[in-house]
Amino acid sequence: MGLVLLVRHGQASFGAEDYDVLSETGWAQGRLLGSWLAERGVTPTAVIHGDMVRQRDTALAMADGAGWNGVEPVVDPGWDEFDHVGMVASYPDLPPDLDLTDRRAFQRVFEEATAHWTAGEPGDFSETYADFEARVVAALERATSSAGPGGTVVVVSSGGPIAVACGALVDPEARLWQRFNTVIVNSSVTRVVVGSTGSRLLTFNEHPHLEGDHLTYR
Repeated sequence: MGLVLLVRHGQASFGAEDYDVLSETGWAQGRLLGSWLAERGVTPTAVIHGDMVRQRDTALAMADGAGWNGVEPVVDPGWDEFDHVGMVASYPDLPPDLDLTDRRAFQRVFEEATAHWTAGEPGDFSETYADFEARVVAALERATSSAGPGGTVVVVSSGGPIAVACGALVDPEARLWQRFNTVIVNSSVTRVVVGSTGSRLLTFNEHPHLEGDHLTYR
């Protein structure tokens, strides 16, 4: 059997001018995860990450913490996160006084906006939910194919794509991704087992390597 580990990137820079940069906590989370996986004998046959800085740097931090050498990461933009800031800004019912640096206020509107977006309601979105879902499912198929018999593929992505992948594995028709997305921890691991009968979700959102201030959701 093959194994795909879906890793959410470490904490990014919420509220900063450039969100797509790991915070110091995000770098530490990546190193802690790499060390934790190495202690359990995980050695990847392939490493894949999306085309975002926070995803790439989490993969680098993991490799540093694990001491992995000789595996050149492959960039697959199919694992990129959707433009969550642009999606919220395009939400027709966006409160005019919303403070995008207020985590709770942003989360509340984010959940409303994603429900609107997922339902296919009108809006000036750069990517439809259907297109987002299709590209993530295609990326998941590429990753599981790469795992093959006996391989271990580490994929570093973001909460949205990992949630879509989990939903597709559990029930493609139910669109469960929002339920998964709201609870995914930074640098958590979700395991997908690849066998002769296809791919199955084995575990979701593992994060025993984190405690205290290193446990974050955004």
